[in-house]
Amino acid sequence: MTTPLGEQLATWLEALGLGAHLGEAGLPTYERDGDGRARWSDPVTAEPLSTEQLQQLDAVLRSQGDDPDHAVPLPLLQLKRAARVRADLLDDEWLTYATLAERRGTSLEATRFTVHKDAADRRLLVLREGADTVVPAFQLTDDGAIRPELEPLLAPLLAAGMDPWRAWAWLARPAALLGGQVPEQAVRDPEESEIVVRAAIHLAARVVIGGAG
Repeated sequence: MTTPLGEQLATWLEALGLGAHLGEAGLPTYERDGDGRARWSDPVTAEPLSTEQLQQLDAVLRSQGDDPDHAVPLPLLQLKRAARVRADLLDDEWLTYATLAERRGTSLEATRFTVHKDAADRRLLVLREGADTVVPAFQLTDDGAIRPELEPLLAPLLAAGMDPWRAWAWLARPAALLGGQVPEQAVRDPEESEIVVRAAIHLAARVVIGGAG
């Protein structure tokens, strides 16, 4: 079903670059047909949205801010930002079970077991990307061993329940808490390591407080 409101919503979201993130947010999605018209559907039933449902969706998307005409759907913006961060991080070097096994010279089964154990012990940051298990390479030496100086950083962040993508971003990108230094690099310096560890503990405490709030 196509309606003027449906077209307006689709055009607005496309201008913001947010149309691709509707499904991830659990919201109705749309596809453009052969004539370029937006056809909205319910995420559960796959049935076309009624005019009333489109009006409800419009109200939800414009509920942020005092002026609905200029409101921005913040949850979708956050999803867009998170997707951009993920894409940027995945441009860095990372390993799968297979490539890590090759680096370590061990079997795939043994590698999978040790990765699971180290992740459970909060010694290794492990993420899921689609069907892949992703191990960011900055955590490892050339022979695949865990860099011991990173463990005091990982332990508080993971214990606090920080989103693993956010943890990767903080560890591998310039950090405001460290005056723009990259934590995983700065911690190599014995004169800086204590400061970096304190910054990680401070960040972990903020995560816990934010979660409790």
